[in-house]
Amino acid sequence: MHSLRALSLKIATFLIAAVIGFGVAPAIGYSRVKDLVDVDGIRDNMLVGYGLVVGLNGSGDSLKNAPFTQQALQTMLERMGVNTRGETMQTKNTAAVMVTANLPAFAAQGTHIDVSVSALGDAKSLQGGTLLVTTLFGADGQIYALGQGPVAIGGFTASGEAASVTRGVPTAGRISNGAIVEREIPFALAGQTNLRLSLHNPDLTTATRIAAAVNNYMGSEIAEVSDPSTVHLAIPASYPHGVIGLLTDVEQVKVDPDQPAKVVIDEQSGVIVMGADVRISTIAIAQGNLTIRVNESPEVSQPGPFSKGTTQAVPRTQIQIDDSKGNRMAVLHEGVSLQSLVDGLNALGVGPRDIISILQAIKAAGALQADIQVIG
Repeated sequence: MHSLRALSLKIATFLIAAVIGFGVAPAIGYSRVKDLVDVDGIRDNMLVGYGLVVGLNGSGDSLKNAPFTQQALQTMLERMGVNTRGETMQTKNTAAVMVTANLPAFAAQGTHIDVSVSALGDAKSLQGGTLLVTTLFGADGQIYALGQGPVAIGGFTASGEAASVTRGVPTAGRISNGAIVEREIPFALAGQTNLRLSLHNPDLTTATRIAAAVNNYMGSEIAEVSDPSTVHLAIPASYPHGVIGLLTDVEQVKVDPDQPAKVVIDEQSGVIVMGADVRISTIAIAQGNLTIRVNESPEVSQPGPFSKGTTQAVPRTQIQIDDSKGNRMAVLHEGVSLQSLVDGLNALGVGPRDIISILQAIKAAGALQADIQVIG
């Protein structure tokens, strides 16, 4: 009986240790290869065109201030058999717009794609307008799509005699499935013998892990790293379904991506983003500002009744000095994690703006083991 209890105790101890061991194990964020890389040759292409939006309720371009709108309108009418050369045009129901779209990879002829429409002149709103047939060009000057349709906008504007209200951007809109692909971009993916994978975030460690994971999955050395942003794949001749089958399988391989220690700061909005690998050396931080507030509240002094005095304004000045005596110096120890760094900064009771200055000062002291990238 005693041996049975001892055995049960050992089993319970083992299970508790196993649970604790699993509980403290670091969480690894695996990602699919397809979420980390792009395949060279499989890409979108930008299209742009110039067109006219008609049917606006008096919110279009002023033709005197937008001569390109009048020229485009006259050219369009001439194609319809209407001659308006030399005539004065006063319509405000037309607006010149720039039309943009992304042509997806492998988009077949006749496929519909979305287009964005943005006013080019001084139009007040594109609400209720319809885009006339617009040719969309690629970077090579070739026509790849034709756009047309009613414009849907996310904003609106309303005005009266003495006030107006504008919400969102009424001079930009979108046409869902508003363009038809007229020309395909040829790319023979099935005939490729080698593929090049380009990392979204170039990193040598991540590229090496991707190549190792693919080689381990395939059981042969088909992946090779050439630089931090590129992994080359050699297509096995006997692989089922060729390139398509290989890409389908490789895209699902799980990899733990690495990232450099970086602190990104947007000084305009005060946003701070720190990576999980940010570390600091032992350092003491104190933060405090001397603030002096001067308030002027003059008072009026009235003379007594039937006296020869005059009314005077007597100055009253109040001065308050805040030297932040309540703030203390915080010590951040060497090699602390991101959570400890954030807790230490929060212990100082400072806001995002002050944290930006503190991080830059820590970096200047050589105690921040990370790169600081300032954007905005």
